[in-house]
Amino acid sequence: MNVLVLVGSLRQGSDNRMLADAAVGHLPAGVTATVWERLAELPHYSEDIDGGAAPATARDLRRAVTEADALLVVTPEYNGSLPGVLKNAIDWLSRPRAAAALAGKPTAVLAATRSPRGAQWAREDAVRILGVAGASVVEPTFGIAHAHEAFAEGRLADPVVDSAVRELVRALTLAVAAAAA
Repeated sequence: MNVLVLVGSLRQGSDNRMLADAAVGHLPAGVTATVWERLAELPHYSEDIDGGAAPATARDLRRAVTEADALLVVTPEYNGSLPGVLKNAIDWLSRPRAAAALAGKPTAVLAATRSPRGAQWAREDAVRILGVAGASVVEPTFGIAHAHEAFAEGRLADPVVDSAVRELVRALTLAVAAAAA
């Protein structure tokens, strides 16, 4: 089983990248993960440049999602929603509608934010947008509030938070197994 990870923060060493790394660390033995590092290279979605001659970056992303068994979306919250770079990726992955890379793909959503609400709005928007785009979203999502205090030496410091991340990763792998059955 392979999980593709999309991290909505482009900043090196971001709280969300550390969260993604923690989640990947909880994958069961034999499950691999790949963080797709090229979100910043995706052009803004436009039907004018989509189709058979879609940009190589968009084709590569679609191929990576198609080849993955599951998708893990890790998002910060910018101005009460998910960042544009992540929404743009979902737009590319939702087309062509009849054969979208996201269609039926088991997908989990995690978030980290420095605010007290755990990126609730970003997670809600991600679930709605991913669902409309055709993904099979695993719920509940999980968000870390006060993320700047959540990590110690690059690891989740609170065992309760770490356990919640572990459970969401477990739920994602169970969703993949259920989809394959």
